[in-house]
Order: sequence, then C-alpha cells, then structure tokens
Amino acid sequence: MEIVPIYTKIEKIIEIKTGTVVMESPNGFPIEESNLYMISPAGETLWKAEKPDSKILFAKVKLNDNYTISTFTTNGLFCDINLETGKIISSSSFR
Repeated sequence: MEIVPIYTKIEKIIEIKTGTVVMESPNGFPIEESNLYMISPAGETLWKAEKPDSKILFAKVKLNDNYTISTFTTNGLFCDINLETGKIISSSSFR
C-alpha cells in the first residue's frame, strides 16, 4: 500500500501487524494537528498521536520491544506512546 502524506513529506514509516505508523515532517505541518499517526492496512487513519502540548510536533520516533513507540518533540520532550491507542504513556523533558 502506498502511503500519501496528509500535509508534508513522510519522515519515518514503521510497519507493524496492525498497521503503519507514519511521522510527517514537522516543517510546515499545521501546529494544531498531530504529525504522528497510524494507518490501517485498508488505508484508514486509526489514531493520531496525543501531543503533550498543543503547540509542538513530533521530530523523531522509534519502535520499542514492548509495543510502544518513543518520540522526541520539537521542544525537547521525550514521550512513550501506546501503539494501540496513540495515547501518551509517559513524558519527560530533556531541558
């Protein structure tokens, strides 16, 4: 399945059994939206990741062994996100 970005270019794709996690570039992405989301094999958006702050976007993402993803945000926050729901499990600041 070809994945078409919603607003900007795709920076990272993580394929798992239940779908594909997509992170679009934060550069030019609308700040009120989440640039990290999961697409089903049928092409439907399953979730958009919860943001720890409404004025930030995600800058990096990686898959963990415990069925979570770790993210870094544009303002220096680290978040673990549940792959089933897109909800934040934990977050902390690097500053």
